[in-house]
Order: sequence, then structure tokens, then C-alpha cells
Amino acid sequence: MSIRSHAELEKLRIIGRIVRLALDGAAAAVRPGITTGELDEIGARVLAQHGAQSAPPKVYGFPGALCISVNDEAIHGIPGSRALETGDLVKLDLVAEKNGYYADAAVTIQVGEVSETAAALVRCAESAFHQAVRTARAGNRVSDIGRAVEQETRRCGFHVIRDLCGHGVGRTIHEPPSVPNYHDPRSRTRLTEGLVITIEPIIAAGTGRGVLQPDRWTVRTADGSLAAHYEHTLVITKCAPILLTAA
Repeated sequence: MSIRSHAELEKLRIIGRIVRLALDGAAAAVRPGITTGELDEIGARVLAQHGAQSAPPKVYGFPGALCISVNDEAIHGIPGSRALETGDLVKLDLVAEKNGYYADAAVTIQVGEVSETAAALVRCAESAFHQAVRTARAGNRVSDIGRAVEQETRRCGFHVIRDLCGHGVGRTIHEPPSVPNYHDPRSRTRLTEGLVITIEPIIAAGTGRGVLQPDRWTVRTADGSLAAHYEHTLVITKCAPILLTAA
């Protein structure tokens, strides 16, 4: 969506803050032994306390409030009985809605002490996001975001999962434009003031090829390598974007 009024911006700020609170609550509970289902319940309770609801069940019928993906699961992992172990990477991804407005964010959490590769992958996803944010200005191309993500990811020695990307958001989960995590020279779409999008590097320690699993939700890396995900919803301006889901 493109914001047309201060009232719309305020409604997006509200749901953005709620998404942040729910993710922070779930992230704070991450520890060896807790199940992904228990983390999901924590996030869902925070949403309910603030009068919001998870969007994926509402829009797509996803079987959980949060998408919780572990290790080689890149996105859309279904929460359940899996218990986390020391060394895991757990991705918490949440889209929520309140009063018809949506916000989306994700973070990758390290469970206890992790490998050097895992820690570097988490740092890379975040640094790729911040590099991309520098290009997210009205008048620049959407493909400038992808170039920044891919360049930083390659600098770190990793690969983007090219089939997975950011997107417009605001009045539903997925809206135009698509925001790839790589440079597409054919793309001429420009960022406009007030446009609401996600930037979300989804990267892998291996080849970067993803495979949809039989549950028809979870995407794993094809080679079993670790994956990381970092995301915020933001509003494009002529200067630095407004991060709606940041702390």
C-alpha cells in the first residue's frame, strides 16, 4: 500500500509495535528444551493482549500464529512439538493485523552457543538488511535493494535464497511490488514516497536453493545448509525510511 494520511501511518505504527512486542516475547523465551509450539503460544498471547491477530491463518490458513523455522528450514516452518537444542538457529517470522492494517517482521535467534558459521550467518542477514535500507529512498529502484542485499551476502561468503523475497504490505500480507534479494537488471520499478514494503534478506550458508517440503508450507535449503532471516516493515520516504517494526 501507499500511505495517504497521517491516520494510516499511525495505524501502521500501532500494528508494527505489536508485531515487535510479540516477536520480542517469543525471542526472549528461546532456550534449549522449549518447543516451537510453546514459542508460538507466547507470540499469540501477546497479539491477543493487544487486540491483534496473526495474519497467515486468516489469509492463507497457515496452522500457527508464527512461522518458526529451525536450522535448514528457511521460512514458513510450522510450530509444533519440536524442542530446540543448543546450537540451533530459530527463525521467528510474524505478520499480524489490527483494524485492517498489517505489519511483518522476522528475526533469527541463536540457541545457546552456536557454530562460527551460524553466528556469521545471523550477522550477515542483519548487515544485508541494513545495507539495503540505505538504498530504500523514494526515486531509487526496487532492484537497488536487491543489489545491496546480494552484494553484502556474497561479501560474507553466503548466498541469498533467490526464490524468497520481500514484498509490499499494509492492507494484506502480500502486495506489489515484489522486493527480490538480488539485482534484477530488467526491473525498472521505482520506490515511491509512502510505499510500505518489507526488506527481508533470507540467506543460506550453502548454495541458496530452497525446496518446498511435503507439508506445503516449509521451505528448506536443498543442501541442508543453515539459513537465516531478518526482516522489517518500512515506509519509503525521500530520506531514511520509517521502520515500523523496529524496537
